[in-house]
Amino acid sequence: MIHYWRAMMGIVGRELSRFVTQRERFISALVRPLVWLFVFAAGFRAALGLAITPPYETYILYEVYITPGLIGMIQLFNGMQSSLSMVYDREMGSMRILLVSPLPRWFLLLSKLLAGTGVSILQAYIFLAIAWGYDIRAPLEGYLWVIFPLILSGLMLGALGLLLSSFIKQLENFAGVMNFVIFPLFFMSTALYPLWKMKESSEFLYLLAKYNPFSQAVELIRFALYGQFNSFAFIYTAGAFLIFMAAAIVGYNPSKGMMTRKG
Repeated sequence: MIHYWRAMMGIVGRELSRFVTQRERFISALVRPLVWLFVFAAGFRAALGLAITPPYETYILYEVYITPGLIGMIQLFNGMQSSLSMVYDREMGSMRILLVSPLPRWFLLLSKLLAGTGVSILQAYIFLAIAWGYDIRAPLEGYLWVIFPLILSGLMLGALGLLLSSFIKQLENFAGVMNFVIFPLFFMSTALYPLWKMKESSEFLYLLAKYNPFSQAVELIRFALYGQFNSFAFIYTAGAFLIFMAAAIVGYNPSKGMMTRKG
């Protein structure tokens, strides 16, 4: 058991060290959702003719609505960044050393996943703290309840990134695949618009958004921030995590997965 613990701490410590030393990664992870929160939301309010100047006697409802979606964005990009590091490690050869260790492959991948999830949760809470400073707030107990959905959503999105990294052979190909996955997941979700609004415009878009795993992860976070539990979102997100994780484990299996096909 001590060998498992040491391996997990080594993998988690390495990921945290990367996070601390790569300040641009931390800054970019926060700047992206903050731009959406303040610039996009301001343009949305202006288009609707809503007040955008203080004093703020009433809550800024749209910013409150999209905040969980932007937290999901942080975790989505962090999951992809973590999987990018897997592709880099594979090219450099360090990942091969890790995967040939006597510990089970699923445990090594899960340790990598937990490390990335921990980093994404830290980024999410820093984002919530900045939003709090601009009066975009949830009930205090929501900041405690949301930790559990953040863990599950971070694991699910990180597992998706691991699955993608098992298919990608070269580092330069990863950016295109990332964009091909990230933008459809984000824009065809409830991160920016509610489901009922999508249904008014397109039934097809509504169905895509409803069964988008990212949508359910966002809804799980959104409900938890206000002290509520969305059972459908929980089951759907947990199921997606198990499917993505199982597929990633198979993908990294040298006898069955994509690594064999790549020679």
